[in-house]
Amino acid sequence: MATKVQYYLQTVGICSLMHFLVDGLCVCCLYLLTATTDMTYIVGVFMTYNILAFLTQPLTGWYVDKAKRKHWVLLASILLLTMAVTVASLTISFPSFRSSVVGLYVIATLLGMGNSLFHVWGGKQTVLKTDNDIRAVGTFVSTGAFGLSVGIVFYSWSLLYAFLLVICLLAVTYVRIDNMAVAAVDAETKNPSYAQVAVWIAMAALVAFVLFRSYLGQSFSVGSDHGALMVLALGAISMLGKMLGGWLSKCCGIIGAMVLILVSVLLCMVLRSSHMAFPLVGLFMINCTMPITLYLANVVMKGREGLAFGLLAAALMPGYLLAFV
Repeated sequence: MATKVQYYLQTVGICSLMHFLVDGLCVCCLYLLTATTDMTYIVGVFMTYNILAFLTQPLTGWYVDKAKRKHWVLLASILLLTMAVTVASLTISFPSFRSSVVGLYVIATLLGMGNSLFHVWGGKQTVLKTDNDIRAVGTFVSTGAFGLSVGIVFYSWSLLYAFLLVICLLAVTYVRIDNMAVAAVDAETKNPSYAQVAVWIAMAALVAFVLFRSYLGQSFSVGSDHGALMVLALGAISMLGKMLGGWLSKCCGIIGAMVLILVSVLLCMVLRSSHMAFPLVGLFMINCTMPITLYLANVVMKGREGLAFGLLAAALMPGYLLAFV
């Protein structure tokens, strides 16, 4: 039992740390390009990255569910990220590359697809290794938010290369640990026995809620002072909310946790203009729902966890954009 628990902690810990590093690497690379290239193309480059990183996840998630050798997806993700860092280095080092608009979009494409593949791989691995433990799911999804904040605030070439190196080392460690496991924790899972109509109705409801959550979470952030400390604070608050949401659900049950969270969010919405603390508390509480929605999606789509993760991730993008309309 101790060995199995240790294996869970190792795999979830490595996946969560890689999530922090992958998101941090991507935004670090993009911000380095922003600081050294013509700003005319930056909006298009960022949009290309975000569209590929989020909206392709249903497709990459479907592929992960079908793939026989799961870790090849991780290796493909790291290869794409490595290529992106290489092209970015060439773009800065050589004037001919620096003036090329194509190079910027190539970098955004490589980062976006590498990010997309990693997220669905990591999400599915976490679910399989822990039997969809809501605390582990919350831990995995939480770290990316703080990785983004660190990448934005501290972006540098040294940080970019350090992130890539540690990602590679952790990937090798993960594959080694997984291959040496005595018993396969992620035994083959069967598709749910629910009627397909019920499955897709439930998923549609979860996707709609995630879209609304993304809009609400971003609206709590819009208008804040986005200095370095606030960026780090927002990332830390989002991370802790996602992480602790799983533990809250384990203690209070999903229904009890959702009632507590939604009542708190409603109060924060009503009082948000009275003090700056209320939007921050609201951001924390709304993020507590993330492991719940992902857990429920995995239950509904058992055996298709990659697709479930991808569908919910894709729903984040429209909600994010609506907050700025």
